[in-house]
Amino acid sequence: MMRIPSVPVLLAISMATLGCGTDSGRADNADDGTSGISPTADSGNDSGNDSNTDSSSDSTADSADTDPPDTGDGDSGDGDSGDGDSGDDDSGGTVWDLGGIPDAGPGNCGDGQGNGGEPEFSFLWAANSSEGTISKIDTETVQEVGRYMVRPDGAGSPSRTSVSLTGHVAVASRQGGVTKFYATEEFCEESNGIPGIQTSLNNAALPWDEEECRAWHTPFDYDSQRPLAWAPGTWNPGTCAWEDEMLWTAGRYGNNQDEVLLLDGETGMVIETVEIPGLKSDSFGIYGAAVDSEGNFWGTGWATGNQLVRVDIETMEATVWEGPSSVGVSSHWYGMTVDVDGMVWNCASRVARFDPMTEEWTVSDELGSWTAGCMADANSVDDGGLLWLGSNGVRGLNRETFEIVYNWPTPTSYGVSVDFAGYVWAVNGNGAHRVDPETGQVTSYNGLVGAYTYSDMTGAALSAVGNNPSN
Repeated sequence: MMRIPSVPVLLAISMATLGCGTDSGRADNADDGTSGISPTADSGNDSGNDSNTDSSSDSTADSADTDPPDTGDGDSGDGDSGDGDSGDDDSGGTVWDLGGIPDAGPGNCGDGQGNGGEPEFSFLWAANSSEGTISKIDTETVQEVGRYMVRPDGAGSPSRTSVSLTGHVAVASRQGGVTKFYATEEFCEESNGIPGIQTSLNNAALPWDEEECRAWHTPFDYDSQRPLAWAPGTWNPGTCAWEDEMLWTAGRYGNNQDEVLLLDGETGMVIETVEIPGLKSDSFGIYGAAVDSEGNFWGTGWATGNQLVRVDIETMEATVWEGPSSVGVSSHWYGMTVDVDGMVWNCASRVARFDPMTEEWTVSDELGSWTAGCMADANSVDDGGLLWLGSNGVRGLNRETFEIVYNWPTPTSYGVSVDFAGYVWAVNGNGAHRVDPETGQVTSYNGLVGAYTYSDMTGAALSAVGNNPSN
C-alpha cells in the first residue's frame, strides 16, 4: 500500500543509535578512487597484527565545519581520503552506557534480555570497496586484527556491513553477493584440510579457499545490492544467547525492479523475497537499511526521491511512503538509521525524522552543509539522545531540538557509527577515525583501502533497538 503523509517542517535535528548486532557492516564506494595508505601485506597466516596503522594523539577541539567531498553519482565514496593522523588517546574508557552486549555468555545474562556486563569483544567492520575485502578493527586498540575477501573472485565492491547481536558480521557487495564472517576464532570451522584454524589476524587477507572464519557466502546477480541489516533474533534465557537471527538485504535489477530479501543468518539461504513496485527509476534502488525493535526492515532511496520502505518481518507486507522531498524539501537523501525511540532518520543537506506512529516527517533545514552517513547513540530522546552525522568530521545533533551539540573535525568522514563504549567512528578512504564525543579527541587507523562503510559497522545501533522490545 502507498501512504503519503503530511510533512510538518520544524527546526530540529538529532540522532540515536540502533541496537547492536553481530553481523555486517556497511560501506559505499562503487567508483571509489581513494588512494589511502596501502597496508603492508603479511604472508600466510601471520599471527601478528602488522597493520600499517598510523595512530597518533591529537586533542581536537576545533569545530570547523566544511562540506564533505562531492558525492558525484551519490555512491562514489572517494572524497578526501586524507592520511593525516588525528590524534589518539586510549584513556577514554566508557563514555556512554550502552544497553546490549555482543555474544553474552552464560552467567553474564544481565536482565535476561542480553543486557548487562561488559562486551566480550567489540569490533568495527569496514569494507575496503576498491580491494574487495572487509577489515576487522578492534575498537579498543584501534588496530586491524583481520582482513577477509568477500567474494571468490576477489571483486564485488563491498559496501554496507552489519553486525548481529551475537557479534558476527555480514557484508553486501554492490555488484552482488552477501557474505558472513565469524567475529572470533572459536566459531570458525575446519574446511581447508590444513590442521588448525587458518584465518587472517592482521591486514593481509588469506586466499578464499584458505580462510576458515567465513561462515557462508550467498551470491546474487543484482545490478545493485547495497542495503544490509541484521534483525535481532530471539533471546533464549536458558542458553543466554540470541537465536534464529535473520538478515535483511535488498537488490535492484535495471533501473526499477526492486526486491527485499530475508536471509537465514545461520546458512545464508533466502527465506522470503518481496517485490517492491513503484520506486522511482535510478541505478541504485534502495540505498540504506536498518531495523526497528521488532526486526522490521526500513530502507530508503538516494536518487529514488527518498521513498521510505518498510517490510514487516512477520507478514512480509511492504509499505511505501513518499519522503519529504515530495514537498520540495530536498531532492535526495543519503544516510539513514533507526533510533532507540523507534524514529527513522534520513540525512543529507537536511535531516528528516519519520514517526512510524503518526506517519509524519519532521525536517530540519539548518545544517549549513551536506552530510553523509548518520547513526544515533543509544540514549533515548528523553536522555538527550544524539544523532551523529558525517561531514568532514562528525556532528552530534540533539534528536528532540535538532540543535548541533558537538562538531568535531576528523581527517575524513563519510560513514558514521557508534561503538559500545560510546565513541563515534568516521570511516572513508584509507582511514577509520575514533572520536571521543565529549572532547573531540581522535584516534586514527590509516591502513584501509578505498573504504566507504556506511551502516551499523559495530552492531551498537542494533543492540540499542534490539534490546528494547517494548518500542
